[in-house]
Amino acid sequence: MNGKRETGNASSKLKRAWRSAFVLGFGIILMSGSAASSRAQTAGSNDAQIQADVIKALDNKKFKDVKATVQNGVVTLTGTVDLYSDKEQADQKAHHRKNVKAVQNMIEVGGPGTAIDDVQLRNKLAEKLAYDRVGYGTTAFNALTIGVQNGVVTLGGVAYGPTDKDSAVSLVANYPGVKDLVDNIEVAPLSPMDDRIRLAEARAIYGAPQLNKYALDPAKPIRITVVNGNVTLSGVVDNQADKDVANIRANGVPGVFKVINNLQVAGGSPEK
Repeated sequence: MNGKRETGNASSKLKRAWRSAFVLGFGIILMSGSAASSRAQTAGSNDAQIQADVIKALDNKKFKDVKATVQNGVVTLTGTVDLYSDKEQADQKAHHRKNVKAVQNMIEVGGPGTAIDDVQLRNKLAEKLAYDRVGYGTTAFNALTIGVQNGVVTLGGVAYGPTDKDSAVSLVANYPGVKDLVDNIEVAPLSPMDDRIRLAEARAIYGAPQLNKYALDPAKPIRITVVNGNVTLSGVVDNQADKDVANIRANGVPGVFKVINNLQVAGGSPEK
């Protein structure tokens, strides 16, 4: 009899323990749900203030056609602006407002009738980039590439330094007709050896009697990229003889490991 009572008591205690665990777990679930609901309500209650703050931050003529809506702390920007840089600036201004969790930037650049042909846009940007940073002594050492598709500009190549890269990106971002910008520009690593080679290459190439005419052009049409002692020549020259002379002069600089001659001859077919 005592054994049965002990068994019954143990079973009863086990049941009570299970019930307690169930009640405790259910309570935790309720508390978690309540906390999540509270956070959602808090975020929602901030939406009106966030929207007011964003609208105030965008109180500028260039954002006159931009609208901002907010849901649970997420700001959605719509409308149009004239320049890609304006779209980026609107995004930054919205991100910096208090309690903003995220920004969906759906702003379109330019309105109907403002589109520019891709080829025309690329040519204009290429010309602008060719003369960018003239006077700062680094023009010849920036070798950038540019592609345009449906108004989306992709920048590539190698820039001498971060300032040169930022300048190129800013120039494109502020040019009318650019719908979007993909920045794939690499910055050459800091290297005293590479700097010595760059200067020696510039003197050797632009100092050659046959190539001196290119030195007179502020855009420095023969571009010289140096990374870890490897030299790449790019740009456009008048004829094959000039290309060959540039190659010979580049290979004659001490400390150079390899020279890749990607110079194009004006009027010729681009090399594959």
